[in-house]
Amino acid sequence: MNRASGIRLGKILGIPIYLHPSWFIIFALITFSLGTQFTAQHPSWSPAQHWVVGIATAILFFGSVVFHELSHSAVALRYRLPVASITLFVFGGIARISAEPSSAKQEFNIAIAGPVSSFFLAGVFFLISRVVPGNEIVLATTTWLWQINFALAAFNLLPGFPLDGGRIFRSIVWGITKDFRRATRYASGSGQLLAYLMIFGGIWQFVSGNRFGGLWLAFIGWFLLNAAQESYAQVEVQSVLAGVTAGDIMYKDVPTVGRDISLSDYVHEVLRTGRRCHIVTGAGTPVGLVTLHAARAVPRDEWDTTSVQAAMIPIDKIQWAAPTDPVLKILERMQREDVNQMPVLDQGNIVGIIGRDSILGALQTRISASNLSGQSAGH
Repeated sequence: MNRASGIRLGKILGIPIYLHPSWFIIFALITFSLGTQFTAQHPSWSPAQHWVVGIATAILFFGSVVFHELSHSAVALRYRLPVASITLFVFGGIARISAEPSSAKQEFNIAIAGPVSSFFLAGVFFLISRVVPGNEIVLATTTWLWQINFALAAFNLLPGFPLDGGRIFRSIVWGITKDFRRATRYASGSGQLLAYLMIFGGIWQFVSGNRFGGLWLAFIGWFLLNAAQESYAQVEVQSVLAGVTAGDIMYKDVPTVGRDISLSDYVHEVLRTGRRCHIVTGAGTPVGLVTLHAARAVPRDEWDTTSVQAAMIPIDKIQWAAPTDPVLKILERMQREDVNQMPVLDQGNIVGIIGRDSILGALQTRISASNLSGQSAGH
């Protein structure tokens, strides 16, 4: 869920709203569950009423999830943190905020906004259920909605990262220790502990006979476990690469190939040098960029008759970086634009090439150096 994907529904507060394909699974499950529940609780209703009310209630629930995520987003926007998108998927919803908060206070306020909004909706639906007790359809819908919003808020307050409660926990530790990295490590640890408890609890329920509920609980635990581990790894990467620029780690020897050579000859050049990205030149002037990935896009039996120029990215469509660009920003651009390498341009001249492999190499070197430094300090 790092990148927005799925069906775009529109924008709210300038934020794109997406439906991930997995959302249809949970929507169908909730609708089926509600239809079955309303059939048992209200036998006097017609079959059409059972399912129409079930569908309408499910839609209102996911509207509640969007409201929850919009609350996070509204506070983030107030702090001028960009919100790339909100996506509804099988586990509910996620607001993709493109930058980390700059203080523990910001983190706390952004995190707490979601549960507060869900408690607010629970209160609104509870009041409606009390105002119109004589209308069975409204009563059934609002009763389920206030209960599920209350449960959603309570679940999100569990101190397991990346749940809202885990982020609140991180903000408290951050505020006390003044160390964001350490706070993330503690919050991630609590998230992994919670995830393991859910996984083992789900297995126990499955063995005890509650097969569907047990599987679902274990599945949520597995998802939280991966999310907690990935969130901490992301913070580690940001910490290790902070302050590193393209000029620090770029390959300064810029490999070139002529635009008239065949793709077959180009692949041989890649095999000889191990370099997977080359500047294409014509009459000594850069005209494009070719990669091994571009060669693979052409059928193998056409390599001998296809020139590099036919497969290259033209010079005016290349993603460039500057020597002073932070590596973290470049990595974000690579992920967003789905590219693996970028030429580095300084005053109109190509001075190097930076790729995901060079960023990964720099990351591994700095982690190893950091570990070695820590061991030396320990002695």
